[in-house]
Amino acid sequence: MSASRRIPSLDGLRAISIVLVLVSHLLGTRGFPVGTRAMGAIGDFGYLGVRVFFVISGFLITSLLLAEHAKTRTISLKGFYARRAWRIFPAFYTFVAAMIVAWALGSIALRGGDILAAVTYTMNYHYDRSWELGHIWSLSIEEQFYLVWPATFLVAGRRRIVPVAVAMIVIAPCLRAAAFLVFEHADDVAMEAYPCVMDSIATGCLLAALKERLDDTPRYLAALRSPWFVLVPLIVVLANLPTWWALEYTSHVTIQNLGVALCVDRCVRVPDDWAGKLLNWAPMVWLGGLSYSLYLWQEPFLNHYARSDVNTFPVNIVLAFACAVASFYLVETPFLAWRDRRKATRAAAC
Repeated sequence: MSASRRIPSLDGLRAISIVLVLVSHLLGTRGFPVGTRAMGAIGDFGYLGVRVFFVISGFLITSLLLAEHAKTRTISLKGFYARRAWRIFPAFYTFVAAMIVAWALGSIALRGGDILAAVTYTMNYHYDRSWELGHIWSLSIEEQFYLVWPATFLVAGRRRIVPVAVAMIVIAPCLRAAAFLVFEHADDVAMEAYPCVMDSIATGCLLAALKERLDDTPRYLAALRSPWFVLVPLIVVLANLPTWWALEYTSHVTIQNLGVALCVDRCVRVPDDWAGKLLNWAPMVWLGGLSYSLYLWQEPFLNHYARSDVNTFPVNIVLAFACAVASFYLVETPFLAWRDRRKATRAAAC
């Protein structure tokens, strides 16, 4: 989206999400003062950060689809997929190409099937994988969502997307529990297979679909502004703590999804309080804008299995940011500008 169309606070929330991922991956890296045992005590905040990304994606994409449908009475799948391709593919395939070159030079060790799973966005079903490309599992889920949800919206219709989203939210925890009991890679399947994690994105979709109804619900709006709302992010953090697997994979994930969605809605609706001002603070907005490239490039450097100089703190975080900045300004931004110029040219010709 162009800067003028950005929804307030979402970049700030993306900044918080990527910080959670970075801290999670820094644990145990050479030179970092905190080891991986901390994750066992406080929970995996990397997964929580990714979950926030998922909820935001569901909310944002559904909001855009609703706006398009209200304007044109339909959804252009071709237009949607083209916009997503321009936004996602350049930086993504540049990163994958760089990892292939690094593997060819002997700098990293990729495993069988890694490249195919990466370029086809199926890493969330490829569990015997290298660290350097492993994080693509979450991007694969998002890409599968982009592929499926607009078509589902078009087929089901605007009025039916609420029950569809609710069904996804209800079914996914059941599938996680079943996956944990049935599959060999139980944890991987439960936390990465699209049907098992679709509820995080669906929660964001539901929030967007219910926005007009929530606009006319004074008690809900008052609750968002209440000082007691601080309990919501606290509950999200508590639900992320390690517990019995049957709760951790089912109800606790649902609680986190709903809590994150409420936080998203509050931050969007109340951008003028201290939290909103923090999220819309220029450095937070910049970091949120950088989050996609930073998520791509942090993994090769924030590797607690490696002990080389480039994987040593704080060199690793500096290199991750340097590559992300280069990706953002040399790949992401030029391609998005090119897309916008093409769109403007076509509009002028009509």
